[in-house]
Amino acid sequence: MRSHLAAIPELYILWITMAQIAGQEDREKTTALKDLLSRIDLDELMKKDEPPFTFPKTLEEFEYAFNEYGQLRHIKTGEPFVFNAREDLHRWNQKRYEALGEIITQYVYELLEKKCNMTKAILPVDATEDEATSFIYLSPDALSNPSKLLVLIQGSGVVRAGQWARRLIINQDLDSGTQIPFITRAIEEGYGVMVLNPNENYLEVEKPAMFSPLPSPTEPPDEPAEKRERKDDKEGKKKREFYEKYRNPQKETETERIPVRENGSSEEHVLYVWDHFVSRAAAKNVFIVAHSYGGLSFVELMNQREMQVKNRACAVALTDSAHNIWLQETSKGTQDWMQQHCCNWVSSPEPLDTLLDPMLPDCPRVSAGTERHELTSWMSFNSIFRFFTAVLEAKEDEEVVETSNIVTTRSSSLKNKHQDL
Repeated sequence: MRSHLAAIPELYILWITMAQIAGQEDREKTTALKDLLSRIDLDELMKKDEPPFTFPKTLEEFEYAFNEYGQLRHIKTGEPFVFNAREDLHRWNQKRYEALGEIITQYVYELLEKKCNMTKAILPVDATEDEATSFIYLSPDALSNPSKLLVLIQGSGVVRAGQWARRLIINQDLDSGTQIPFITRAIEEGYGVMVLNPNENYLEVEKPAMFSPLPSPTEPPDEPAEKRERKDDKEGKKKREFYEKYRNPQKETETERIPVRENGSSEEHVLYVWDHFVSRAAAKNVFIVAHSYGGLSFVELMNQREMQVKNRACAVALTDSAHNIWLQETSKGTQDWMQQHCCNWVSSPEPLDTLLDPMLPDCPRVSAGTERHELTSWMSFNSIFRFFTAVLEAKEDEEVVETSNIVTTRSSSLKNKHQDL
């Protein structure tokens, strides 16, 4: 019995030793795995056998077309656009989507010109032949209409003139994603129209090839040359094996952006168009629709041209505006004016036009009837035009009253004058 008891500590020590050895092996395996993972570039792994970034140049080549409802559908299958055309190639799918987006941009430009009868105005107005330029779109009477002018300002991102949201154009329809419904209705109701282009604010050009200078000679390391050569060969072999396994990564063209003079940002663009077009238009009443970052750009315009905007703008409809009167340091006068002349339709689960609690003391906030940011302009479409009509009618009634008071005052003055005689 004692001999058995005496053997127990020895077995216990042996078990502890074996467990330590096993634990050490596990740690070594974990360390080796971490080292292996640290050597794998996940971006490069995603590029394995990636097809070339060569995509169709037209909708027809993409085999897509807009149907009678303005929906993008596959010509052969009738199915909506499919983003994941190739599984496990997200970057390639994204590049394909962006290529389609560029085609959509040109398609919308064609609609503005052919369906809406609008023309381009080049910016800057005094641009030379060799400088970066942008443009806006004008209806035929945008500058000459004596009564009403509608100015449309989109948000930030990839969208260009005539678009609210590329995602909606591709995945939903043209009505919800473009400004075409706003333009056509405005023209029907007697407005001149200006379509701004705040994101077309640079010219993108390919960077010239850069030749790296030869490395300057450095002091040789302390380690022996033979050891250093073996180390270099080992590292080189690992790199070759890695790139042989994860081969053919697509190299994207490096580009640089040349800003458009005086239009290098959305804020600059809105200010420039105001100074060179809106302020020179004949319209007595200017109406503005500004979505998302376009709202911030409008508020910045007010900061820079407060009295001009107050004198010319009749009403402003914001849709899920990104402005902030505190961060943008707007004046008390601007805030008071916005309370009377602006309305912000914001994303909300509440029914359309439901009055919401104010977040800042600037303008009323009402529900756009949707929780999707990009849909707020389209969902509030009819409400915006009703708002414009109501504000204009109220203004015209005030002018009639003022005119009547002036006539009455003049008549009383003449009567008193004759009585004095």
